[in-house]
Amino acid sequence: MELKGLVLSGGKGTRLRPLTHTRAKQLIPIAGKPNLFYALEDLVAAGITDIGVILSPETGDEVRAALGDGSSWGVRLTYIVQEAPLGIAHAVKTAQPFLGDSPFVLYLGDNLLSGGIKHLVAEYRQTRPEAIVLLTPVEDPRAFGVAVLNQAGQVVRLLEKPQDPPSNLALVGVYLFSPAIHAIINRLKPSGRGEYEITEAIQGLVDGGQRVVAHQVRGWWKDTGKPEDLLDANRLALSQVVRRVEGELLEAEVIGEVVVEPGAKIVRSTVRGPAYIGPGALIEDGYVGPYTAIGKNAKLMASEVEYSILMDDAQVYALPYRLDSSILGQGVVVDGKGNTRRHTLQLVLGDRSRVRL
Repeated sequence: MELKGLVLSGGKGTRLRPLTHTRAKQLIPIAGKPNLFYALEDLVAAGITDIGVILSPETGDEVRAALGDGSSWGVRLTYIVQEAPLGIAHAVKTAQPFLGDSPFVLYLGDNLLSGGIKHLVAEYRQTRPEAIVLLTPVEDPRAFGVAVLNQAGQVVRLLEKPQDPPSNLALVGVYLFSPAIHAIINRLKPSGRGEYEITEAIQGLVDGGQRVVAHQVRGWWKDTGKPEDLLDANRLALSQVVRRVEGELLEAEVIGEVVVEPGAKIVRSTVRGPAYIGPGALIEDGYVGPYTAIGKNAKLMASEVEYSILMDDAQVYALPYRLDSSILGQGVVVDGKGNTRRHTLQLVLGDRSRVRL
């Protein structure tokens, strides 16, 4: 039986405010592309083309507009509204009419993964366990679902955000399930957090003697829940770009792995990669340092920036400081005066903010 995909793109993104006051957190761009697109691309690369997308009422229209009917990826999308953010297991329950009796891949739309999921899907098709979970060691497991494995590497216990973690292996937001998970989810009660926990559902499989296989992430994984995570995800994604310069260079120096999209213009400026310059962007009398992504039609004039994300239509003029470790939302304007670049500036600004220095 063919696997379906289920991508979660709901939630309120409270840890990313003010950026998420005006947009779905899954649509924040990483290396010039919405986070959610990476999840879809991973599913497509694994041969999964029938995909449900969980939406929230607040940001659902925006996600629909970004993804369309799925034809850009050669997939069929079914949109499913989760009326309230009551947990991952609740999202699966909401999607049961779409999922039916198919096994499926559950993929959180604000996760970023190197190495893809093709090998996991291939293993599932061959061995048909009740679940495959993806794990990664983390420094502070208290913020995650945590798994305990036996000596054979099988999952024996799962805990959601434990205060005293029994291991450092966190559940990554990618799971493969057989339809057996539905009966367990239908019996779940809300946790102390008021949510239906996917960790509790997987524990139900383990307690029932079902086979739950664990794999550690190949390469890296990022949960893009906080601004610093976004910047780190941007760094990791940019570290994989291959030089492609299709825009216009006028007295400009472009060094290393840099993508300059068609219609972008770099004038009397230096861009040091890895970096991404979006279509229609203008860099003039400026400097773009490593691990910076500049969005469509953004402008950087007489200013310096590095290790930052400037979203579409952001504008930076004559800053007296180098912008560093910053995220500027769509249409943000930062206007500075003076030219003594002695310090750095760190900003996280939501869409259409305006700052004058």
